[in-house]
Order: sequence, then C-alpha cells, then structure tokens
Amino acid sequence: MRIEPLSPGHTEDLRMAAEEDRSSYAFTAVPRASEVEDYIASHLARAEDGEMVPFAQIRKSDSRAVGCTTLWNPRFWPGRSDLCAIEIGWTWLAGSAQRTGINVEAKLLLFEYGFETMDVVRVDLKTDARNERSRRAIEGLGARFEGVLRSWSESHVLVEKGRLRDSAVFSVISSEWPAVKSHLRRRLAAQEGSAGAR
Repeated sequence: MRIEPLSPGHTEDLRMAAEEDRSSYAFTAVPRASEVEDYIASHLARAEDGEMVPFAQIRKSDSRAVGCTTLWNPRFWPGRSDLCAIEIGWTWLAGSAQRTGINVEAKLLLFEYGFETMDVVRVDLKTDARNERSRRAIEGLGARFEGVLRSWSESHVLVEKGRLRDSAVFSVISSEWPAVKSHLRRRLAAQEGSAGAR
C-alpha cells in the first residue's frame, strides 16, 4: 500500500470504501457515501489551518483509495516553533482492506515520517476506551498503553451524539522507535511471506 495526500480526487473511491461493510465502525467516525465530499473538505480546511496532515490509504493491487488516516494535534516545544509530538488518528479502512496489513504498513509510514522527517519525540494514538478491537490493534503495533482519559473527547457512537467518551491513550517515544520499526517490518515480512505461500 501507499499513502498520499488526501484530495477531492479520492472522493469516488472513498464513497465506495465507506459503504462496503460498516459493521466495524461502531466507535469510529466514518462518513457515509453522501458525506465523503464534505468530509474531505473539512479535513483539507483543517490542514490549511495547520491542525492536521490528512492522507488517503491506497491499495496497491488496484490503486484505489480504501481509507483515510491523519497526522494531527501537533504539539510544539515550549517557547519554540518546532514540533515535539504529533498524533495519528482519524483512521478508517474499507471492510475489504481490514486485516490485510494495510493498517500496519500505513502506521509504519506515519511513524517513520513523524520520527525521521518531522523529528518528533512522541507519537500518540487514541481510541474509544470501549473499542477492544482498536486497542488490540494499537498494542500490536508496539505502542505502549498509558491509561484512560475520562470524558476526554466526543463520542462517535451514533446514539451518543453530543456526549463525551473515555479515551484509551497509547504512545511511542523516540527511544522506542527503532525497536517498534523493526517489529513492524517483521510483521509485514511475515504477512507477505504467508500471502506468498497461499
């Protein structure tokens, strides 16, 4: 897979991706097909304000956009203009792209960009504390669980509109990055090996 800057050109692919199978989106903000154009416009507006860097996740086998992810919530060193931390978030994938290695490869690319290009010392990941599947996936990346922030951010559960959720917080810091990078590369190599054996 590859990631590329999100643009209006991804609209049609993402409309299809968002409607494939929505059964895993209970805790995740994923637009409906009719909302994708506004979703992209909102992300691009936040990018212009410096709040996020949004990406489309592109499946190599058919060059289709199958999801989105972002680097967002930049935090700066006190009294300086350079970044010290960034968060990976706003991530979703089409049903057919889940459990295929695309998420792992995207996270490897985003961590690499954060630590090796942006030179941050910390990358955060958060999820709804009730989202066990997401928590297992984040832990599987090698990120460390730090705790639960109670009533921390807006819930994305449809019947909880306007309510706050508890957020489970994970991170990787720069001293851990070499080991996490090796771990992610091994996971991808193992997945490629098992795919080749089939």
